[in-house]
Amino acid sequence: MKTAINIDKDIMSGTPVFNGTRVPVTILFDYLEDDKLGEFLENYPTVTKAQVTEVIRIAGQLIGDGIVVNESLN
Repeated sequence: MKTAINIDKDIMSGTPVFNGTRVPVTILFDYLEDDKLGEFLENYPTVTKAQVTEVIRIAGQLIGDGIVVNESLN
């Protein structure tokens, strides 16, 4: 089973990265907020941009703090 996220003090000083890369996971949330937010809001009009932005911020912070680690890919 391969993990999606790797945290290793020897790789980017322990910053959570996509497993097998040096790409920080938090960058994903920046792209989601910038590139696909409009599409999401069109498809789910009852959700506000402020709500989405806050959820992305919280999720990014949790991952950045190492609270969510080593999630498995099926």
